[in-house]
Amino acid sequence: MSRPRKVLFISADQWRGECLSALGHGVLKTPHLDALAAEGVLFKQHFSVTSPCGPARSSLQTGLYLMNHRAGRNGTPLDQRHTNLAKEVRKLGFDPVLFGYTDTSADPRGRDPGDAALRTYEGPLTGYQVGLLFPDFMTTWMKDLHAKGYVFEGRQDIYQPMPGVLPPAGRGHRFIPTRFKAQDSDTNFMADQVLSWLGQHRDEDWFMHCVFLRPHPPVITPYPYNERYDPADIPLPQRQPTPQQEAAQHPHLAQWLACLERTNRYDEHNPNNLLHMPELELRQMRACYYGMMNEVDDAVGRIVSYLKASGEYDNTLIVFTCDHGEMGGDHHAWGKELYFDASFYIPLIIRDPLSSADLARGSQVDAFTESVDLMPTLLNWLGADIPAQCDGRSLLPFLQGQTPPQWRQEAHMELDFRDSPWSIFNAQSALQLSPDECQLAILRARRWKYIHFAALPPLLFDLAADPHEMRNLAQDPAYQAVLLEMAQKLLSWRLVQQEHVLSNLHAGPQGLEDRSRRPD
Repeated sequence: MSRPRKVLFISADQWRGECLSALGHGVLKTPHLDALAAEGVLFKQHFSVTSPCGPARSSLQTGLYLMNHRAGRNGTPLDQRHTNLAKEVRKLGFDPVLFGYTDTSADPRGRDPGDAALRTYEGPLTGYQVGLLFPDFMTTWMKDLHAKGYVFEGRQDIYQPMPGVLPPAGRGHRFIPTRFKAQDSDTNFMADQVLSWLGQHRDEDWFMHCVFLRPHPPVITPYPYNERYDPADIPLPQRQPTPQQEAAQHPHLAQWLACLERTNRYDEHNPNNLLHMPELELRQMRACYYGMMNEVDDAVGRIVSYLKASGEYDNTLIVFTCDHGEMGGDHHAWGKELYFDASFYIPLIIRDPLSSADLARGSQVDAFTESVDLMPTLLNWLGADIPAQCDGRSLLPFLQGQTPPQWRQEAHMELDFRDSPWSIFNAQSALQLSPDECQLAILRARRWKYIHFAALPPLLFDLAADPHEMRNLAQDPAYQAVLLEMAQKLLSWRLVQQEHVLSNLHAGPQGLEDRSRRPD
């Protein structure tokens, strides 16, 4: 039997890492993803190395930390000298297809200033053929809705709540469903397009990257997902008693919270001041977030069911992950551009069809893994060489029940928070920082978490005693030795991980020699 050569690489958007019932979530049920995890490997400590969408997906697609690709904001160009997952897969004879978006911006060098590619940050990453691209997806989806009899004046109206509907007792505003039915949602429309494409390529090798928008805002979902979870069953977020007490932790957090006081800053149809929502509305908002996750879970279930029916399931490597997390009300915050775990902790499930993965099926890996590991993993599984640029490492040994040697003991994250027209955050101007001062780096170990700012005070958390990151110990004299040790580790990591594509090559009489001693 020939080796399988089908890859389904699924990414959601803004999915908190603990939000899987396979991880013991107390409320949310994700039966289809749980089933995938039962036949694959679930990575329990998986972190995106950066946020928001564009930077996170640049790292996902290049295997590079933010400090090496430097596409730090939505709209920041990705340097064309970097190879990427699609380009490398194309070298193997695939024509990789994209359904959704990569949120990458074209390198302007060598382009005319009027080039259309420079007018959007939602262009496709070089190397992918386009199956359906966002925002073209929105136009195509709107046409489909109009053909089915829906009436919308414009794109911004699509996610307006259904008119004439009031929430019943015990439910909040976000209980009101969308105007469109569940079968006509953006999530199901994307799944329909994916299934149509798969049906036309059943007898071929293929590599597909499928990106679902949900559970990214706007926070609204169609019936019956809107009533899937009762707000009374939803726990309140982890936070200080008041936003003012929360803001006292750090200027970066204070400025983010100040931005959330403005309506429509996080969610285009937000009727509430997010810092001062009634408790019912807060619980309802989280319930709706879980409902959006169920939309994606059901869509994944549809695709997996098709692969089983077509006989392709046991020939397909399936990956489910996300770009970054979501604060979800923790620390009174919403969004994904803060230094807390909730902004970076994301799901990762990989189902390897090969018999070499049989021993690991249903296992859960507790080692720290990072989004930069996905590109090396997929290329390794396909039998390709891993480019020298990649900062991540292959997870293939974990899929076979083994722990790779010298595996990392910490997770590493970075955030560039300079002003951007695509962000609700304006810390650069509000905090009087230069653009290049608007950066932070995180070293996250089992017990200690250290956040270093370029021009703001550091933070230190003892996650054993303070798992929700409420008490900053950075200024406490009793913890200065820990602070120094973590700062030294972070500096050492950055020295080791800075760009190394040519660093280990040596030109001499015998020609070019590779002197790298990088662990496999």
